[in-house]
Amino acid sequence: MRSEFNKIAVFKSRKIRRVIHNNEWWFSVVDVVGALTDSLDPKDYWYKMKIRVKNDEGSELSTNCRQLKLEAPDGKLRETDCANTETLLRIVQSIPSPKAEPFKRWLAKVGYERVEEINDPELAQKRARALYKIKGYPDDWIERRMRSIAIREELTDEWKKNNVKEDREYEILTAEIAKATFDVFPSQHKKLKGLKRENLRDHMTDLELLFSTLGEAATKEISKAEAPKGFLKNKKVAFRGGKIAGDARKSLEKQTNKKIVSSRNYLKRLS
Repeated sequence: MRSEFNKIAVFKSRKIRRVIHNNEWWFSVVDVVGALTDSLDPKDYWYKMKIRVKNDEGSELSTNCRQLKLEAPDGKLRETDCANTETLLRIVQSIPSPKAEPFKRWLAKVGYERVEEINDPELAQKRARALYKIKGYPDDWIERRMRSIAIREELTDEWKKNNVKEDREYEILTAEIAKATFDVFPSQHKKLKGLKRENLRDHMTDLELLFSTLGEAATKEISKAEAPKGFLKNKKVAFRGGKIAGDARKSLEKQTNKKIVSSRNYLKRLS
């Protein structure tokens, strides 16, 4: 199961971004460097470190790294040097830090959690439920959120079958559904709620989450029925699926004389 709820790991109060690639965790090298060195400029530290290791050992630290898209501080996805567990251990060995050994133990733990989740996908759901519970969400909201995650997984599986492969294409299709559902793009929706790096769906109201899930569920069902191949055909289906949710939203708004999309932040409402 792809884990949209667990893309930030924490080591000694330092956030480390990570992403699933080839069915394993890949971690932001710059974030790890920052956590181990407390450097004010971890990007520069990583740059100089690569040069030093190449000069001293004749090897390239970044050889097995991958440029993967992670969410930057401005909320946009940007390509970032990432390393899997094996490569990251090699990098950590080159950093003189008293935190190195605790980090290795931490890395082994979070890596093993991913192996567990692959063998037993229900564990990922259990951990997500526990995380939402800690944050203060009520059980009924958590159930809706977990269902939305499951629908999203099923939809992306359909897109994969239909030859949608690039991350950017997934982003565009997702935005297409959201725009047809809410009349605003996800970036505009996040701005309305005052969000930056946070996950938009984790801050949606009950009805926003419901209509978001409906749009993706409708898109999934149309995709299963028609099996559109390629990005452009799937984009048209995404609009149609989103429009089903959008029409339902407009109908409810007309009946209640209340707008569904709002600046209300569900999590803040709980605090």
